[in-house]
Amino acid sequence: KSSCIISFFFFLFDKRMASQADTPIAEAHNASAKKNVRPPVPETLRKMIQARRESRARLHIIKERVALRRKEMRKIVIRRAEKYHNEYKARERHLVTERRRAKRNGAFFREPEAKLALVVRIRGINGVDPRTKKILQLLRLRQINNAVFVKLNGATANMLRLVEPYVAFGTPNLKTVRELIYKRGFAKIGGQRIAITDNWLIEKKLKKFNVVCIEDVIHEILTVGPHFKEVNKFLWPFKLNCPRGGFSNKKKHFQEGGDAGNREFKINELVQRMN
Repeated sequence: KSSCIISFFFFLFDKRMASQADTPIAEAHNASAKKNVRPPVPETLRKMIQARRESRARLHIIKERVALRRKEMRKIVIRRAEKYHNEYKARERHLVTERRRAKRNGAFFREPEAKLALVVRIRGINGVDPRTKKILQLLRLRQINNAVFVKLNGATANMLRLVEPYVAFGTPNLKTVRELIYKRGFAKIGGQRIAITDNWLIEKKLKKFNVVCIEDVIHEILTVGPHFKEVNKFLWPFKLNCPRGGFSNKKKHFQEGGDAGNREFKINELVQRMN
């Protein structure tokens, strides 16, 4: 008798649950659940999304590394610039001391021999013999008002002597070298003339020579360091303007009142007017 009662209660409970399943609320709940089910994503689309996420993550890591590297390089550049500045001051102070000592002792101070020359082309090639034209090409002076740095030795001295009527040259100082490279400095990369707007360009080409910034380039040029040839080749010939006030006489030598030939330290005044 008790078992019949229990089975009767289970029957009523099942009937009640079945009636609730057929209500509008249950039907709406089931419809919304079916609506929220996402369709299967195609395999190619899934792989594409995954590849984009991985690429974005790699790019983020690269950007962080580049930013960290730039921060480190900034510290290195500042330290090197300070070291070079102290070196230039010490060298200038030494020269002044030696000059004063020689004057005090009634002697003559012999200035150190120049190791660097700045050569500026001031004339064209009309009526020029082939040898002179070839020397100008070897010096990379292919246009009027072009300027290059040259390491002075026996060979380059003879070359300058042969093309003396067509160029003006002399010994540049720190100010001239720095202003030329900062204002007119262009790099030769892949045969193209590219402005030096970032130390990254220098580091990319000259890192193996321990030249990573613009101050390293200036120091290597001014002191004619062991890698002068590579650094000078990295620099495109400087393209200067016509000098303010014009030339005196390009056909005469500087010692005769003209502009051609060797003018030693007075080349700085000419380049200042052309820069």
